[in-house]
Amino acid sequence: MRRAIVLLAAGLLSAKALAQAPDWSQARPVTVILSSFDFAPAEIRLRAGLPVTLHLVNQGDASHNFSAPEFFRASDIRVEDQGLVFRGAIELGGGRDRAITLVPRRGVYKLRCSHTMHTMLGMKGWIVVD
Repeated sequence: MRRAIVLLAAGLLSAKALAQAPDWSQARPVTVILSSFDFAPAEIRLRAGLPVTLHLVNQGDASHNFSAPEFFRASDIRVEDQGLVFRGAIELGGGRDRAITLVPRRGVYKLRCSHTMHTMLGMKGWIVVD
């Protein structure tokens, strides 16, 4: 009897998890341009609980990153994109781009390029999730 209850509970949990899985095909695209030494837009506004694909484009010749550790920690990142984030940042070589799809949670998060002096030179911003 106990085994039947455990199996039933596991089945219900699996069904619940499947029912709550985001519809990644509905992700709204948002492009963020990285350049020397700027994010455009500097304030990224997203909707809590709705999937979004951030298309990060480094238009500079030098490497930059999109560093927002608290934002990435609070977001549900699509499984195949989880490897893009390392220590709370996505690294982009000069002229490169990357896309990451996730579901953000409500909050206000700091954004910066963590490369030496880049933040001090103005490469910072905010991610606002309403």
